[in-house]
Amino acid sequence: MLKRAFDLISSGILTLILSPLLIPLAIILRLTGEGKIFYIQQRVGHGGGNFGLLKFATMLENSPNMSGGDVTMGNDPRVLPVGRFLRKTKINELPQLLNIVLGDISVVGPRPLTPRTFGFYPKDIQKEIKDLKPGLTGIGSIVFRDEESILAKSPKPHLQCYEEDIAPYKGKLEVWYKKNKSFGLDLTLIFLTIWVILFPKSTIYEKWFKDLPENNLR
Repeated sequence: MLKRAFDLISSGILTLILSPLLIPLAIILRLTGEGKIFYIQQRVGHGGGNFGLLKFATMLENSPNMSGGDVTMGNDPRVLPVGRFLRKTKINELPQLLNIVLGDISVVGPRPLTPRTFGFYPKDIQKEIKDLKPGLTGIGSIVFRDEESILAKSPKPHLQCYEEDIAPYKGKLEVWYKKNKSFGLDLTLIFLTIWVILFPKSTIYEKWFKDLPENNLR
């Protein structure tokens, strides 16, 4: 109940504070690219069911049916010019404040994945984290804040890199969150999210959390 109350209050306050940014941005998106403001993508939610995750439109509308599918890598040609900035700053995620109000996601939790990318998690991890409500941010979002760059630098095809390298470790991080979840941890993760957005190269989370699973990408 405390978490749900925090979700509703914080998302409401943030929507009011950010409205001077969100409204002009919606107009810019309407007048550029393909003229789309929002993009709704099916993601795996609490209990394993799907829900529509709301984002600002940053990619070509037909992107899921083009090369790369639902995994985006660095310098992806499907990303619109304005979309690059929105994705880099994570502003494209802000419409998900409505998903929080609707109860689809929480402020903090495992990042909701598409059914396809959720399937890249090992089966035991899928079972573990289906019990959790997904989040706007979380430990997985913080550690993999620049996931597209990791995919771009990998010698493997990006879907193979995601399935073999990123998904297993990201899954371990979400299980770590489940084992340690508390209101205090959620507040810490919110602070760290803001920190890594301001300082993208920071690895402060490694110093803060000494017991994180070993990073298999280093």
